[in-house]
Amino acid sequence: MKQGNSLPLPRCPHCNIAKPSLNFGASITTADDRERNVRNWYLYKCSVCGGVTMATSDVFDARNASMSDVLEVWPAPQTVHDSIPQRARTFLQQAISSIAAPSGAVMLAASAVDAMLKDKGLKEGNLYTRIGKASAEHLITAEMAEWAHEVRLDANDQRHADEEGPMPDEADARKSIEFTLALAQFLFVLPARVADGRARASKG
Repeated sequence: MKQGNSLPLPRCPHCNIAKPSLNFGASITTADDRERNVRNWYLYKCSVCGGVTMATSDVFDARNASMSDVLEVWPAPQTVHDSIPQRARTFLQQAISSIAAPSGAVMLAASAVDAMLKDKGLKEGNLYTRIGKASAEHLITAEMAEWAHEVRLDANDQRHADEEGPMPDEADARKSIEFTLALAQFLFVLPARVADGRARASKG
């Protein structure tokens, strides 16, 4: 992926729309105090949400700076780790992709939480009860369980269009997704990374 008139990301890091039009807006070239580590910084604006994404690259030839390979992007597009079970991973990826439709995103995030807990053998009771049990079994921290009560995970209300339940907004959806990603980190991603690190250490 190279710098240019547009940034070819599969999704906007802000609104998660697929195949976004991220158009070049401004750039600056910087160096350190010894005129080394020369880098080119490009800003790209999403034509849908207006969010700005920044991409940086090394500058080897000032005349061709705009065609340098992109090294890093901020904010980084959200990804779902492969260590998360497939069913939960699919629900979570769909939640991230549909954040512009908050009710659907909350329901999908709750479905991802449900799938993760079931994978750990926690199948009885509602989501909050099972999250509490995960804390009691030290799969997650007590603070993590308390956090669950601060976010929207009322998937049942969304599916049945509870007339008394307030409709979630995009902020609610983002909080639900943030919690779900954190839960996935505790239950699957961190254990997988620890196992991988130990395996590599034993070979070294």
